Amino acid sequence: MNSFDLTGKVAIVTGAGTGLGQGMAIALAEAGADIVGVARRNQLETEQLVEKTGRKFLGITADLLSTEPIQGIVDQTVATFGHVDILVNNSGIIRRNDAIDFTEKDWDDVMNINIKTVFFFCQAVARQFLKQKTGGKIINIASMLSFQGGIRVPSYTASKGGVMGITRLLANEWAKHNININAIAPGYMATDNTAALRADEKRNAEILDRIPAARWGLPSDLGGPVVFLASSASDYVNGYTVAVDGGWLAR
Repeated sequence: MNSFDLTGKVAIVTGAGTGLGQGMAIALAEAGADIVGVARRNQLETEQLVEKTGRKFLGITADLLSTEPIQGIVDQTVATFGHVDILVNNSGIIRRNDAIDFTEKDWDDVMNINIKTVFFFCQAVARQFLKQKTGGKIINIASMLSFQGGIRVPSYTASKGGVMGITRLLANEWAKHNININAIAPGYMATDNTAALRADEKRNAEILDRIPAARWGLPSDLGGPVVFLASSASDYVNGYTVAVDGGWLAR
C-alpha cells in the first residue's frame, strides 16, 4: 500500500472550504499530504479537519473568477513548504437558465472559473514542476456533463466538456516530463451546487431513479479516487477522466 502514501507531498486544492474540495483535501491529508486550501471564504473548518490528521494546512483566500491570483498562490505555497507536488482544480460554479434566455454574464462567469482558470492553474503548477524537476500530479474536476449535454446549464456543459478535453491535451504534452494529469467526473453529489435540484421533489426523484446506487454522492466518495490519482499508484494513468457517479453513466 506504500504506493498510495503521500507523506512529504504538498497539495494545492482549490475550492477547499466546503463540499467536494473539503472532502478531497481531508482525504489527501489522511494519506500524508500537507494541504494548501484556496477558497473565497473562511476555511477554518477545513483547516481544523486537516490538522486533526496531523498534517499542515495553509489557507489562501482568493477569487478564481480571475487568473490574477494563480501565480501568487503557487509562489506562497513554495515559500511556505518549499515545493508543490499535487494540484486539485476543484473550484467551479454553475448558472441555470434556459439556453434561449441565457445571459453573456452567466456564460463568461462560468467559463472563466471552470475552464480558463483551470487551464492557467495547470500551466502555472506545471511550470513549477519543471523548475523543481520532480514531475507531479494534476487532478481536474470534470462532471457528468463532460459526457452528456444536460439541460439549462449551457456554460457549465461547455466548460466541463472543455475540462475533459484539456486534460487529454495536457497529458499528451506533459507526460514526457513525468507529469500526470487526469480528471474526476463526479456524479450527482450532495453539495451547494445541487441544493436546488435536491429541493425539487420531482427532479430529485428522477435523478435518484437513474442512479444504480440509489443515493446522492458524498464528498467522501471522492477520497479514494483523488488519493489514487495523486499518488505513485497512478504513475501510468494519464489523460483519463474517471467517473465517480454511483453507476449513472452505466444506466
